[in-house]
Amino acid sequence: MSYKFLLFDLDHTLLDFDKAEDVALTQFLREEGVEDIQAYKDYYIPMNKALWKDLEQKKISKEDLINTRFARLFAHFGLEKGGSLLAQRYQFYLAQQGQTISGAHELLDSLIERNYELYAATNGITAIQRGRLAQSGLAPYFNQVFISEQLQTQKPDVLFYEKIGQQIGSFSKEKTVMIGDSLTADIQGGVNAGIDTIWFNPDHLENTSPVQPTHIVDSYQSLLECLDQL
Repeated sequence: MSYKFLLFDLDHTLLDFDKAEDVALTQFLREEGVEDIQAYKDYYIPMNKALWKDLEQKKISKEDLINTRFARLFAHFGLEKGGSLLAQRYQFYLAQQGQTISGAHELLDSLIERNYELYAATNGITAIQRGRLAQSGLAPYFNQVFISEQLQTQKPDVLFYEKIGQQIGSFSKEKTVMIGDSLTADIQGGVNAGIDTIWFNPDHLENTSPVQPTHIVDSYQSLLECLDQL
């Protein structure tokens, strides 16, 4: 099958979220006067990942996630602080981070040369994701950027992909593939929407979930080879 529309996840697929998060947390926690920054990071990072999983499963709202995660963090260390204001300060720092995974620009250059239409499809906060895309230099590669906050729905919901399809001219599920690192968001979302998927799995993680990607790649080169063979 020959694809035309490539839907790209951003974090951990093209953007290096781990580096971005580390820098932004350091800047934010310094501003808050935290001395043992690493201890705060060690608690926050797994907590934040768990909250995003809860959001995917509709156990919490995005507002709950954004406005409580830092209040929870500081409460863990015995400090009472307002979550909303802390969230704004952290978002300010994170939106300035444009770190990419090595080879991302070259990958997108190659795909443009092959006449694919590229679209970003990301769960996240609009100001943060647009800021990071601008800082990274990746924004010009995409025909459109679809962010869950703007669409008011998120991966893996079918509605997320339906809204994308409504905004892409001559959209066809048969000519579309979702590319991303998350089995529960990207791959499950593609399966739910009835479109093919490519699991970007550079760490060679074992798939212990029931969801099965159409294709699996472990590098940008293998992604190009996969697409060239279709």
